[in-house]
Amino acid sequence: MTLEMEITARPAAAKRTDLAVIDTDIHNFDLYDSPVFDQIITRYLTPTWREHHRMIGMRGAYGGGYPRAQPNAARADSWPPSGRPPGTDLDFMRKQLLDAWDMDYGILNPLAGAGGQLNLEYGARLARAINDYQIAEWLEQEPRLRASIVVAYENADLAAAEIHRLGDHDGFVQVLLAARTQEPLGRRKYWKMYEAALAYDLPIGIHFGGLGGAAITAAGWPSYYIEDHCGMPQTFQAQIASLICEGVFEHFPALRIVIIEGGFAWMPSLAWRLDQSWKRLRAEVPYLKHAPSEYMQKHFWLTTQPMEEPRQHRHLEQVIEQMNGAQRLMFATDYPHWDFDAPDRALPATLPLEIRRKIMAENARQFYRLA
Repeated sequence: MTLEMEITARPAAAKRTDLAVIDTDIHNFDLYDSPVFDQIITRYLTPTWREHHRMIGMRGAYGGGYPRAQPNAARADSWPPSGRPPGTDLDFMRKQLLDAWDMDYGILNPLAGAGGQLNLEYGARLARAINDYQIAEWLEQEPRLRASIVVAYENADLAAAEIHRLGDHDGFVQVLLAARTQEPLGRRKYWKMYEAALAYDLPIGIHFGGLGGAAITAAGWPSYYIEDHCGMPQTFQAQIASLICEGVFEHFPALRIVIIEGGFAWMPSLAWRLDQSWKRLRAEVPYLKHAPSEYMQKHFWLTTQPMEEPRQHRHLEQVIEQMNGAQRLMFATDYPHWDFDAPDRALPATLPLEIRRKIMAENARQFYRLA
């Protein structure tokens, strides 16, 4: 029996949960998926930029790529019979993810590499092509899907222009950035992008990865894959501190941020440490009207993948309580990647039903303004 036949024959109820499911992190494109990338270049880039891509290619700031524990960072069973790379075949993704788990919605986060391009105009054109690909080949084909606007985020003017082009499109629900940027995201160079996102009530999604040109750790470049994979929370923590301390939320009080694929158990300790430092150094940031933890509670949401898995479930429950995770956490699978979290296994059954219901779907439904 082929994999496609096996998935088709499998009873739908065997993969169902008793809760509604909204997946906040689906990858329908990856920079390393060259066959699909070639199609996007051919179909959606203008002839001038298509020739630029052929002659020059992509030139991003130096840094590590998404970890490759498996080819294309994919689940072994996520290769479609069509021969397309994992995650890029809509029909197969429907069978393996949307239909198999009876999902209400899925949020597409293409890992396009456009934001980290050194040639900013090329990055903006590449972002536009990726977004047009999402509209034509995903959003117009599957009503359960919503997408992220890919932008050349190192230039706020170019990023804002793309947000204004697509901000009214019902299929797009957030603006997507990578965690590793050339400068901390609180810097004023990014503010025009936030202003544009707010014009359409769009949150900012900050996803694992990126090629910002700096080491992922404060101590330099890691030697091993495991260091890179486990060290990403350091980057997210630096971005949160920057956004708060640079006064972004005083200037944009309605701005919402979601941390995607960065874990979450570190949030309470970061809040405690920022608050303690703020008490002693608040003269340096007199424009902050509240303690850092209050900004974190008001402006930041997080996805569950990779799920934190302490040996004792009660420790996870304590972390969720400490970070108000019942209101701030949103379920994600990271499909089709190798560290996929299944909807029926991600959350321990010991969590109260109402908390599981909110994390699995209702927080995302409210956050992304879904029906």
